[in-house]
Amino acid sequence: MGYTHPMTDVVVPRAEDFDEIAGLLALAFHGGLDPELLEVERGIFEPERALLVRDGTTAVAHAAAFTRELGVPGASVPAAHVTMVSVAPTHRRRGLLTALMRRQLREIRDAGREPIAVLWASEGRIYPRFGYGLAAQRLTVSCDTTELRLPEPASVAGTLRLDQPVARQAELARLYDRVRADRPGWSNRDERWWRYVVADVKSLREGATERRVLLHEGPSGLDGYALFRTKDEWDGSGPRGEVRVDEVVAEHPDAYLALWRLLLSIDLTRRLSFRTAAVDEPLLWLVNEPRRLGAQLSDGLWVRVVDLPAALAARRYATDLDVVIEVTDELLPENAGRWRLVGGPSAATCTATTEPPRLACDVRALGELYLGGAGLGALAAAGRVRELVPGTLAAAAPAFGWHRAPAPMEVF
Repeated sequence: MGYTHPMTDVVVPRAEDFDEIAGLLALAFHGGLDPELLEVERGIFEPERALLVRDGTTAVAHAAAFTRELGVPGASVPAAHVTMVSVAPTHRRRGLLTALMRRQLREIRDAGREPIAVLWASEGRIYPRFGYGLAAQRLTVSCDTTELRLPEPASVAGTLRLDQPVARQAELARLYDRVRADRPGWSNRDERWWRYVVADVKSLREGATERRVLLHEGPSGLDGYALFRTKDEWDGSGPRGEVRVDEVVAEHPDAYLALWRLLLSIDLTRRLSFRTAAVDEPLLWLVNEPRRLGAQLSDGLWVRVVDLPAALAARRYATDLDVVIEVTDELLPENAGRWRLVGGPSAATCTATTEPPRLACDVRALGELYLGGAGLGALAAAGRVRELVPGTLAAAAPAFGWHRAPAPMEVF
């Protein structure tokens, strides 16, 4: 696989190169090499979708992708889940990241399977220059639970149980798939990914217990679960343990309330943290004092539109829409030009056109709009989208939203 860069070559690695790549990532992200964690991560590595740069025999830069689907408004779309991006400290400022990102985008486009790419950014300033837009934000919750109260349930129609996640993996997977259908931002999980999710690597516990699953079983069976762990701590005034929540999945409001009532009241704990709460997390409207949640807004998923007409036709739109957009894209010129987008709640089409445009933007703005999290009006106010025909923004803005905010579920 020949792409030549000054001093280096970009190659597709082999499966047996994984340990060397893991060493590069540990160096770049200031981590260690834990054999147990390496085995878990080896199970999801796709060497054929990776790009490795060597300087001589030394690995100095890397980027990869996972083959998964991403929930988008009204659909689930094949998406290259970009990951494991790193450059050795000795080889920064040499254009290696640019070479990897450009080649990766070109290969995704040419393969024709995935109309979008998605990633978590180590730093938000890195990826906009490659056309990625911030498509889904998240809340980090860190709170003292002693003053938080939740409403009493209207009825007690369910049962709560504790178990080990690996023992209930099949049931968790079925429930997750049902709930995922209505939540943009959640990625599909096949058997490999569920093994990765329920793995409980000791080096990642940070002094906390093993991960547990809290199950809510309603009249029709399992309808909610929470993955969490606890950390023991005491001070001079008594117990100050912490509950660390990884994910909460609930099919009904009753299950959601029951799960959180227990998580916020576990004996000998006084604090709770949850790093991937949605910006429309129902908990915000359930607690007696939302300020006490300590919720802080942060970035989550960044989306890159790779095949523009396929991507815009793949999602659904909250209201009927018929608009011509003029788009610029320096890295993938096939996306540039004028596109007529016609869509609604049940179907959409996107075709090249010579009609006069009503809106204009770059491809990054389309990534920001893609999951329904960014408002068209907000992007226009920031100068990221230009209204060329008066009245177009007001007419088109509702269509790009969705009834649920996009929610990043897991870091990949």
